[in-house]
Amino acid sequence: MRPVTDLARLLISCPDRHGIVAAVSTTLAAAGANIVQSDQYSTDPEGGRFFLRMEIHLEELAARREALEVGLARLAESFDMTWRLTAADARKRVALFVSRQDHCLLDLLWRWRRGELPIHVACVISNHLDLEQEVRAFDVPYHHVPISPETKTQAEARELELLAGRVDLVVLARYMQVLSQDFLDRVGVPVINIHHSFLPAFAGGSPYGQAHERGVKLIGATAHYATADLDDGPIIEQDVSRVTHRHDTRELASIGRDVERVVLARAVRWHVDDCVLQDGNRTIVF
Repeated sequence: MRPVTDLARLLISCPDRHGIVAAVSTTLAAAGANIVQSDQYSTDPEGGRFFLRMEIHLEELAARREALEVGLARLAESFDMTWRLTAADARKRVALFVSRQDHCLLDLLWRWRRGELPIHVACVISNHLDLEQEVRAFDVPYHHVPISPETKTQAEARELELLAGRVDLVVLARYMQVLSQDFLDRVGVPVINIHHSFLPAFAGGSPYGQAHERGVKLIGATAHYATADLDDGPIIEQDVSRVTHRHDTRELASIGRDVERVVLARAVRWHVDDCVLQDGNRTIVF
C-alpha cells in the first residue's frame, strides 16, 4: 500500500468538454503537485458529464494546500466544476447505527480494529441495548436511543444531537428504522445503508422464508446511499452468492449475512477512500 504522507485525493465532476484533463494537470503542476494515479469517466464525450479522481503528491501538503485550493477554485469557475480535495491520511469519523442484528456491525468494528478500514469509529447508536457489551469491548461509545412511531421525532433529534459536528459518515449496519427526510436533511453527512437484494419482490419480515418457498438461486446484498425513499438511493456496491434447493431458510439467511458483511465493508471502504462520485441516482465508483 502506498504511504499516505503528503498524498491528497482530488475529485471533480463537470460538464464534459475538451481540455479538462490538460487544464487540471497544468493547475496541479503549477502548484508543484505530482499526479500518482488518475481515473476518469464521461457519460458522453459530446455533451455528457465528466468525472475525475486523482491521487496527487505535494511536498508539505498541509502548508501548501491553501495555495493549491486557490488554483483549483479558479479552474472550477472556468469549467463549472464541482470538486473536493481531501488529505489521504485524514481518517473519516464514522457513526454506526444498528438494531439487534450484529453481523455487519461487528464486521466493521473488527476490520477497523485490524487496520483494514481507514476510519475512526466515533460511536455506535442503537434503538436497542442488545449489543452494548459487544461494542464496549471495542472501546467505542454506545448510545441507546429507543424509538417508536410516537417518539420518532424526539429520537431523531437526540441522534442528531449526538452526531452534530462529530462525524463525516453514518453507516446503517442493519438499523431497522427508516430515517426521515428531516433527519437526512439535517445530518449533513452521507448515510450508507445495506439490505438484502430480494426487494421489492420479497418485502416484509421473512424475506429468506419467501426466497426458500420460491426456490431462489441467488442470494444478494446491496449497499447504497440512504434517501427518504426506502432502499431507493444511489447504489455503491452489490454482490451475490449462488444457492440451491438443498439450502434451507436458516442456511439462506446465513449466506445472506455473509454477503451483506462483504458488500457493506466494500462500500464503506470505497467511500472513505474517496472513490465514489454521484451522478444523479447512480454512482461512479473508481
